[in-house]
Amino acid sequence: MYGLIWLTDLQSKISTIDLLIMLTSALCHDLDHPGYNNAYQINAQTELALRYNDISPLENHHCAVAFSIMSKPECNILKNVTCEHYKHIRGGVIRCILATDMARHNDILSQFKSFQPVFDFSNKEHKEVLMKIMVKVSDISNEARPMAVAEPWLDCLLQEFFHQSDSEKLKGLPVAPFMDRDKVSKPSSQTNFIRFVLLPLFSELTKLFPCLQQHIVEPVRRALQHYSDLESASQKGTSSA
Repeated sequence: MYGLIWLTDLQSKISTIDLLIMLTSALCHDLDHPGYNNAYQINAQTELALRYNDISPLENHHCAVAFSIMSKPECNILKNVTCEHYKHIRGGVIRCILATDMARHNDILSQFKSFQPVFDFSNKEHKEVLMKIMVKVSDISNEARPMAVAEPWLDCLLQEFFHQSDSEKLKGLPVAPFMDRDKVSKPSSQTNFIRFVLLPLFSELTKLFPCLQQHIVEPVRRALQHYSDLESASQKGTSSA
């Protein structure tokens, strides 16, 4: 998030309070994540799903944990702001963290697209959607990092997915194909994710900030080529066997 703000010179376009909202949201957006996604929470009728009425259980939990931590005197980074600023910051952080629920991805991206190409930084609605987009891009930006940095995190993520799907099978719960170790490989999971999620999102943000092309779009295209090559090699090996 800090890198995106710096690269886009966003500090000259929005207030310092809004920058604080984005940085805080990025820092707190996955606090106390249990390692099982919203679909699992809802299907398994977990405590989080019951508490938040099946509405973005994880993201609501991350927000609650963040503000619970900040309520402690030794952790209260907002103790010196005015009541008005506190309400603004709290509302903004909640909006940005809730936006990281991938069930809302298409709606948020479509809304952002509708503001292009005449984006207005002085328009409250435009700005709030941009803030959500910036947090979302930061959240799923792993493949924009160098392969040596990104791949170990990808391996961790896939293990988390497989652990969840194994648990779902044992409990007779629905299993998402992209989490099923019997149906997905690392290359296939990444080619689909990059092609259908990352590139449309990153490319749309790059229309507003062309300077990001080399920093997020080009690295992701290289990652797509890398995993496409691996997938092709795997398919050839399977067919020849």
